[in-house]
Amino acid sequence: MPSSALKAGGRTSTFCKSFRRFLSTTHSQRGKRAVTLLPDYLADARAVVKYSASAPDGALQLGVAENQMLEDLLVPALTKFSSSKRFAADCIYYQPTHGRYELREAFCKYLQRLLNLSTDLDREALIMGAGCNAVLENLCITLAAPGEGVLIPTPYYAAFEFDLVARAGLSIIPVNTFDESGVDICGDYIPREAYYPTKSSLNKSLAVARQEGQSPRILLLSHPNNPLGICYPSNIIQDCIDWCRENQIHLVSDEIYAGSVYRSNDFQSTLKLVGPGNLGPYIHFVYALSKDFALSGLRIGACYSENSEIRLGLHKLNDLCQISSQTQTLVETMVSDITKGVFWTSSFLKENTSRIQFRSDAIQALLSEFDIPFLHADSGLFLWIDLSRYLSNLKSDEVAGDLDSMQRRERELYLELMNKWGLLFTPGLSMRHEKPGFFRCVFTAATDREYEVALDRLRKFAEAKN
Repeated sequence: MPSSALKAGGRTSTFCKSFRRFLSTTHSQRGKRAVTLLPDYLADARAVVKYSASAPDGALQLGVAENQMLEDLLVPALTKFSSSKRFAADCIYYQPTHGRYELREAFCKYLQRLLNLSTDLDREALIMGAGCNAVLENLCITLAAPGEGVLIPTPYYAAFEFDLVARAGLSIIPVNTFDESGVDICGDYIPREAYYPTKSSLNKSLAVARQEGQSPRILLLSHPNNPLGICYPSNIIQDCIDWCRENQIHLVSDEIYAGSVYRSNDFQSTLKLVGPGNLGPYIHFVYALSKDFALSGLRIGACYSENSEIRLGLHKLNDLCQISSQTQTLVETMVSDITKGVFWTSSFLKENTSRIQFRSDAIQALLSEFDIPFLHADSGLFLWIDLSRYLSNLKSDEVAGDLDSMQRRERELYLELMNKWGLLFTPGLSMRHEKPGFFRCVFTAATDREYEVALDRLRKFAEAKN
């Protein structure tokens, strides 16, 4: 509707006022609250003109965790897989809520190969759902009651605060790592141990939460980590496993980037460390094809739990977010395909990690050239960058460490990167980092040409600042 139709004589029309009153009376408080859970920076990112052929000066979106380097591999392969199998008659009827038997069988075998497991997974412990956020939300609903807490080491994927709070009603409890580690940044190198969750930091967060009347029920680990782009060493994961069992707290290991490890030999899945059949009631695993295979549009998620007490609840909750039967048969074919003795998934992941590493190396080399600190990445789609030296000075009435001050200074830098340099990064405070001026760059969220432009813009930014 043209704006002229909503205004008369410079004042808002009667229709517009009535429409706003209509919205206010039909919009539930729960719906309003869900919107407030989204990070503030998203509104800025949506409002800016994006880079395109018709807008070459637009901002490059490097804040969304997508991999746009793989269409040349995926489109022909999925076309082949979707046409290679006759549509089964039973696909037109209601399906098992936790996934078709054939898909769960094939997906268990795929995970065994991916995670290098020596023991078979139990297909009855696997629940397939519409994406990682759906199976994660359902899992956490079965593990904790509304108001109970989920411990998450900082910094963490900002959308966890929506995925676990909006409907599940859980409470997010940050586990501070950076301030607790006592590790200093030296030169252009951020030591990765500055971000390891330790028994000490976990105990401190647990004690503070209980003093404030909160009841932590879950420890959620992102491994490999988003936004840091690193794997946790196996001893850190083992400490978390032991700590959770000692405190009867559920460990949920989100390993959605398990197939995107491109430089490290350290990665060991929680399933590998504990071993299928030994998870017990407190260890759980989630995964999806959204990142490793850039198939976020297919909505394929998986939860693995050997806690038989929660399975019926998981099956019923998953009734609301099942995968279509046609998509299930496509994915079954994809993860089972073998050509000349090699699984298609294995050859695809090998090429994918090669492309990811090439992009990662390029931006790390550029930052090293200008002595800009960053965390040496080995997995995932991100680079964690310290741009705190470019923050504006404190105002006379501001105190270092004050949250309002930190947010003001980081937002100014974020807006400068976006509006002046055309670079959209994810600000660190939105992911509960303890210090301002850190940003996540998703270096795969662009075409090859766009990435060249992004590196050129980042270089010009560094040259101007230095």
